[in-house]
Amino acid sequence: MANKKIKLIWDFRGPAAYKTAEHHEIHLKEYITIEGIELNNTGFTQINDMHSIAYMVVEETNMIAVRDALKPHRGEIYTS
Repeated sequence: MANKKIKLIWDFRGPAAYKTAEHHEIHLKEYITIEGIELNNTGFTQINDMHSIAYMVVEETNMIAVRDALKPHRGEIYTS
């Protein structure tokens, strides 16, 4: 069975939320490069005018290390 994937999510709120989420994704991509993480699935999404998210998908086996290093606000099982 394939390893589960976890979507780690950072929430940003306020009038600058979208730009902040967009910028945060740059740092997530840098982390993936520095740490040599195989999965390279990141992004950002606007929920509404005052709430946007940045996210990174990781293998379940890597989730705790990434969570402890990057401190996401929440996570969920990722389904593609």
